[in-house]
Amino acid sequence: MTHMHAAQPATVSVPAPVTIPATVTTDWRQTLPVLMGHGITLRGLRVSDAASLLSLLTTEEVTRFISPPPTTVEGFERFIEWAQREQAAGNYVCFAVVPEGSDTAVGLFQVRQLEAGFRTAEWGFAIGSSHWGTGLFTAGAALVLAFAFETLGVQRLEARAAVANGRGNGALRKMGAVCEGRLRGSFVHRGERLDQHLWSILDSDWRQTKAVWGPDLTLN
Repeated sequence: MTHMHAAQPATVSVPAPVTIPATVTTDWRQTLPVLMGHGITLRGLRVSDAASLLSLLTTEEVTRFISPPPTTVEGFERFIEWAQREQAAGNYVCFAVVPEGSDTAVGLFQVRQLEAGFRTAEWGFAIGSSHWGTGLFTAGAALVLAFAFETLGVQRLEARAAVANGRGNGALRKMGAVCEGRLRGSFVHRGERLDQHLWSILDSDWRQTKAVWGPDLTLN
């Protein structure tokens, strides 16, 4: 997902209300907390999510600018089992995106450490195209950012997005990420090398973002 120092602070959209525990009392390595926002729940992946993820995350619209996802239910099951092992090892977390009133996973938010102890980490996301434009991303991203900075202790959160991925780059900008530069030919997709933007959010940016969001972001 995406880099280049901005002369002016990024514009930050105010999300719908979300409730996030300031301190997760259980060990996230064993069990991810359930994060709830307006119209959305983020929870740990289950092997039973494989079928819905296969259906929603392998369409042409979704796969256009992401690394190729598994192509079978069994492939997604192996991915989920891998994600659970990496979580237990303290290297990676992956939340399933579940709309309000449903128990079906329609997307993913991932955070993986790039530096020991999650001081530097990278996040990514994929949501079924039928849920684009519904506010699901904004609500989910607010929850994930809070978890990354408040619970994982991230100091620098990176993301990369193909330059041609206008929706992905716009989503990152909307959440207050700063574009730091252009990574030439850094992403190989379907045999073609694509340029990517590199984006970042620092813990200091996050504190400012919380202040902008104000009472709409409730930490209990």
